[in-house]
Amino acid sequence: MAPMWQLFWPAIAFLLVLLAALAFRAALFAGFARWSGRSTRDSHFLHAVRLPSVLWCIVLALFVAIELADLPRRITSQLQTVLEVAIILSVTITLAGVLASLVTAAGERRALAVGVTGLAQTSVRLSVLIIGGLVLLSSLGIAITPLLTALGVGGLALALALQDTLSNLFAGMHLLADRPIRVGDYVKLSVESVEGYVVDVGWRSTRVRTLQNNVVIVPNSKVSQSVIINYELPDSRMALLIRVGVDATADPDRVESLLVEEAKAAVGAVPGLLGDPAPSARLIPGFGEYSLDFTLVCHVERFVDQFDVQHHLRKRILHRLRAEHIAMPFPTRTVELRRDGVPER
Repeated sequence: MAPMWQLFWPAIAFLLVLLAALAFRAALFAGFARWSGRSTRDSHFLHAVRLPSVLWCIVLALFVAIELADLPRRITSQLQTVLEVAIILSVTITLAGVLASLVTAAGERRALAVGVTGLAQTSVRLSVLIIGGLVLLSSLGIAITPLLTALGVGGLALALALQDTLSNLFAGMHLLADRPIRVGDYVKLSVESVEGYVVDVGWRSTRVRTLQNNVVIVPNSKVSQSVIINYELPDSRMALLIRVGVDATADPDRVESLLVEEAKAAVGAVPGLLGDPAPSARLIPGFGEYSLDFTLVCHVERFVDQFDVQHHLRKRILHRLRAEHIAMPFPTRTVELRRDGVPER
């Protein structure tokens, strides 16, 4: 009965300290959520420290209980080792979660030139976990030098067996470092003519969402070897060329003027159409077989805006040409019949 009575006060101290620590944790979470303007679910930092903070509370309560309990030195030493392991694990998990959340937040703010990718988050988290694991083994008295040597030899054999996987992994790292594509960019790859928005650059593959809302998964090694057209670099604005053919008898100055007028009038009314740089019209490619061919040059905000802009501009130009009685020519061909070298009449 006496030993059980000796554990009564340490148990009471454990419960009181645990409840106080959890209450303090809840107050800190609520204060941080009000300060940041985000809920616990929306805050990446709070989400990262939610589980480790509970472990910290338990470790603190156990530490106080052990100090109050009159236990044999051997048991106390073992419990302290357990607490040390718990502290190292909690710190490792916390750092991995916090750094991954910082990568996510930086990508959302576009503070970095690259968006959030699964490979970036996984690389940060895995690096912290490996370092934390080595620190844990060292604290337990396990020599890590022979372990690192064995891992090096085993890693060489594993690398030979997983050449394709490692090729995709290092290709993904190359894409992150060189930054030819970013999450959210609209790109076109020479591989199978893949075109769409970059959804993620993972450790093995890159995911591209097409305009048809399908996801194309391309291995990173093929992406790094392909010719990439990134419609978001150096910025998302792009020039749109609309070819307009009119009758060869039309006044070219009048046609040029009305094309520019319609394009300028559509700025603000047509989503995605930019007024700066100003629209312009040129007699390019020039004289067709049966028409005068103009090219209307205007700028759109993003690549996908060109489809709606073309739709509305072509309708406006068509209505304007009809109102001005300017004909749009049809293909014509003159056939001359000759008999014995003399044209027939």
